[in-house]
Amino acid sequence: MNFALILFVLLVVSGALWAADRFHFRKRRPAGSAEPWWVEYGASFFPVILVVFALRSFVVEPFKIPSGSMIPTLLVGDFILVNKYAYGIRLPVINKKIIDVGSPQRGDVMVFRYPHDPSLDYIKRVVGLPGDRVEYIDKRLTINGERIELTPAGDYLHPDRLLYSPRFEEKLGDRTHAVLIERDVPPYVSHVKDFPYRDHCTYTTAGVRCTVPEGHYFMMGDNRDGSSDSREWGFVPEENIVGRAFFIWFNFGDMKRIGGFH
Repeated sequence: MNFALILFVLLVVSGALWAADRFHFRKRRPAGSAEPWWVEYGASFFPVILVVFALRSFVVEPFKIPSGSMIPTLLVGDFILVNKYAYGIRLPVINKKIIDVGSPQRGDVMVFRYPHDPSLDYIKRVVGLPGDRVEYIDKRLTINGERIELTPAGDYLHPDRLLYSPRFEEKLGDRTHAVLIERDVPPYVSHVKDFPYRDHCTYTTAGVRCTVPEGHYFMMGDNRDGSSDSREWGFVPEENIVGRAFFIWFNFGDMKRIGGFH
């Protein structure tokens, strides 16, 4: 469901009703007469819808984490906020950038439209920038020939089941974050979709090597063996970017997570 499109339609309809009443019908109503139903239930919502639409389109947008691909950074059920202007001001609905404010940086957690079905929003970490050579071989990440160091950080206990996963600290750009890497899961990518610039990647039993095309990004989940990401379905084009995730504002199951992430 395209909520942005639905909100835009509601804005247009309520705005048209508000304008019709403000500039035409209100002047013809007898003084003291009650507003018609279409004003009370239509035009009266216009200011509220306008504020919500503006905030959601240009400032912040809320999302709910639906899967465990970003564990331990983000958990299933986290409600997060996404900065909509961090990577440029975009026109609502069509998502076309009109003002260039910034671009994704390595290590950012980014929300984007899934390349194989743009009606779905995905969230992953930016690993490869345009032009980067990304290698994930034997579960070790290398970018442009530089191996990204992993520092053991103890075992992670999954909150929804009695399962421990090896946790490591990883630094991408200026950001240090935790990743989970399972010891008993093979390193190769078992299911690879057909995607644009598929010839930029080489798959082996040890993993994958890709050169990120211009205008695209290579995304990976922090739960490395529990994430469907660019290793499987390819690169994220710039026009699919939604914004940078930065804040947990609610979690029904764990109130202590509120205010975390950044």
